[in-house]
Amino acid sequence: MQIDRFEKRVLMISGALVAVFIFSMLYARSKYNDLPACIPFNKTYTEPKVTKLDDKTYQVFAVAQMWQFQPAQIYIPVGSDVDFYLTSKDVVHGFFISEKNVNMMAVYGNINKQTVKFDKPGVYKITCHEYCGTGHQNMQAEVIVNDPAAR
Repeated sequence: MQIDRFEKRVLMISGALVAVFIFSMLYARSKYNDLPACIPFNKTYTEPKVTKLDDKTYQVFAVAQMWQFQPAQIYIPVGSDVDFYLTSKDVVHGFFISEKNVNMMAVYGNINKQTVKFDKPGVYKITCHEYCGTGHQNMQAEVIVNDPAAR
């Protein structure tokens, strides 16, 4: 049985597309490794707080609940690395910082973690992107990044 010339072209094009797909998946895996991590649930993560580990490293234990984030304002200096630990006290909420490409889900009984570096001073708005009820549009917080050297 002989393969038709048209069938050979289709097979070669399909093989090339599969190779491009596999290459792009491997490339993306090595380039975009700052995805949120899901860590085991622990009651210590349910208390909202900001912890300073050293001059440039902070931990934020963020808790989402209808219709607020706690802490609502987070103050850190420029150049800080911030580990966000996120959970929910009730329903599913979103946690989105558009300027930093942070997009996490706050789910009751789960903890999500993502590390973010804040290189520029300013106010970074945090919004809920998952509809969570009638007060959803008011569910916001902010990270306030200041430059101590500018004082």
